[in-house]
Amino acid sequence: MAARKTSTFWYLFSKFWFWITGWHLGPQVPPGIKKSMMIAAPHTSNWDFMFARAAFFLMDVDVKLTIKKEWTTIPVLGALVRSLGGLAVDRSRNNSLVDGMVQLFNERDELVILITPEGTRKYQPKWRKGFYHAAVGAGVPILLGYLDYKNKEAGVGPAFWPTGDYEKDLEEIKAFYRTKQGRFPEQGVR
Repeated sequence: MAARKTSTFWYLFSKFWFWITGWHLGPQVPPGIKKSMMIAAPHTSNWDFMFARAAFFLMDVDVKLTIKKEWTTIPVLGALVRSLGGLAVDRSRNNSLVDGMVQLFNERDELVILITPEGTRKYQPKWRKGFYHAAVGAGVPILLGYLDYKNKEAGVGPAFWPTGDYEKDLEEIKAFYRTKQGRFPEQGVR
């Protein structure tokens, strides 16, 4: 049996969190995928982080969130940020976050980077493109992580391999998310 990536504390906390809130896990990361860009959508509430992070602890998926290097070096807070998946990115050496993420993928055998392409909790018709270009540059699939507040379900949709046609691919990705309801549905994907 493989060693658990998630700490016992965070696993038990997440189990309790899902139990007390009535949430459950849906489909999980397809087997055999060791590197991916994970979208988290719809992103309509500050609560999304709690449910998504707990879901990935329960799935034993070691998702990383890119964060400024300085946030990971603050005493005590830095340790908490790293334990929640904070992955330090040194923007002083490279101003391109996309290039930085591609480099992180190239340096590791396993890596899942979690990103919210909406970039805000309010309705956003134009998603940020960085997640897509990082996936293309690193040659990794895009996984469709979701929170469906209507069904109290957190899960991962199918692996999506970008074709290079951003507009066409984004429409397919958004079609999947239109079936999921955020905490504030009017702010979700349209």
